[in-house]
Amino acid sequence: MTDRIAIRVRVSGRVQGVGFRAWTVAQAAALGLSGSVRNEADGAVLALLTGPEDRVARMLDALQEGPAPARVATVETTPGDWPAETGFRILR
Repeated sequence: MTDRIAIRVRVSGRVQGVGFRAWTVAQAAALGLSGSVRNEADGAVLALLTGPEDRVARMLDALQEGPAPARVATVETTPGDWPAETGFRILR
């Protein structure tokens, strides 16, 4: 069994107004991850990713590129807290 991890990810660049949150939900759901994603006031996107370490690593790789219209500048990670619910959703 792969170790499960929880990380917070801050993605900056051209990541708002390009479908980044919906794309993140679809990618995370396909990998069976739980967590959330939201826009930040400074133009970044913040995500909480929880699940098996290998799948979270695959999601981090995907976040380096994002959806086609996005232009990712940086992806920063910090330890995260476990969400109260399973599944992946957009926070407003």
